[in-house]
Parts: sequence; structure tokens; C-alpha cells
Amino acid sequence: MTFSTVLARIVSLAMISIFTQNAIFDRAFGVNVVIYASRKDSHVTGFTLGITAMTTVASVITYFIDSSLLATENGRYFLPLIYICVIGILYFAGLFVLWKYFHKTYKRVRKYAHLAIFNCAVIGALFLNSNYGSDLPSYIGYGFGSGVGFFLACFLLNIAHERLNSEKIPRVFRGYPIMMIYIGIVSLALNVLTGYTSDF
Repeated sequence: MTFSTVLARIVSLAMISIFTQNAIFDRAFGVNVVIYASRKDSHVTGFTLGITAMTTVASVITYFIDSSLLATENGRYFLPLIYICVIGILYFAGLFVLWKYFHKTYKRVRKYAHLAIFNCAVIGALFLNSNYGSDLPSYIGYGFGSGVGFFLACFLLNIAHERLNSEKIPRVFRGYPIMMIYIGIVSLALNVLTGYTSDF
């Protein structure tokens, strides 16, 4: 494959995972994290960077693991454990690099890093790659797009947060219930706009 073909595949799969197969709106992966992260503007950026870095790097690593494990008869049974190990190793490696070379950043992110890394959006992207991904560009594109799709969901919740928690909303619906209703409505709207799409 030429470089332009590989780049086109990465970009097209990233666009699919951002809009038509958004992890939050299409598959409900990481909804609790996106609701938590959308409360503050600073959290939106931090959580998005953490999730995008993790899904992209972990997707590249798990591509090589998948190519050897999925060829075996019982390899699929070990994937959850291996994915958690990969995420855990990347988590500790990332924190070590931040602690060693970027100490101020480490102090800011250490309280929230585990929420951004250990969640369904990250592990869900890896499982979708193992089920539908065929080559390294598709793994990279879907991994990167899943993180950017998380940003889109987080941004849409962030801009609606103040209105959804206003006095006009009945007290019983404020907070988590109204956010879930809002996510459901946005999910339906995106499905109507994009139509039914098959998995990549």
C-alpha cells in the first residue's frame, strides 16, 4: 500500500469512529466518564488527551497481539486480560514519564488519570478493533477516532451542562437522569443524520 492509501484509510476510519460509530453515542462506551469530564472545561481537554493517546497507542500494540493471538484456537479468550495488561502498562509508563520529566503536569493529572485511562471507551475501542479491524491503518484510525469522538461527546455535554442543570428542569431529573436523556436524544439525532452504517 502507498502512503496516501494508508493515510486515506486512517482518516476515513477516524471519521467513521468520530461521527457514525461514536463510542459514546452509538455504543454507550464510557458514558459515566464523559458525564464526569463534561462538568469542567479543563477536564474536557485533559480527559480527551488521555483517552486519545491511550486508544491510539494501545491500538497499535494490540494490533500485533491480535495478529498472533486471534490465529490460535483459544486466543480470543485471553484478549480481555491482555488488553487490561496493555492498558495498565501504558498507564504506569505514562505516569512515570510525567513524574520524571513533567512534574507540574504530573501533579495536575495524577488525581484523574485513572478515570481517563481505565474506562469502557478505551477497552471498547480495543475490542472493536479486534472484531472489525483488518490491518494496522484501520487499528490506528479507529483508535485515534475513538478518542476524538470522546471529545465530540464531551464537548456537546459540556455546552449543554448549564442549561440541563437549570431551575427549569424538574429537580428529580437534574444531574445524571437529564444527562442520560440528553445523550439518548443526541444519539438518535446522529443516527438519523448518518443513517444506518455497517461496522468497519
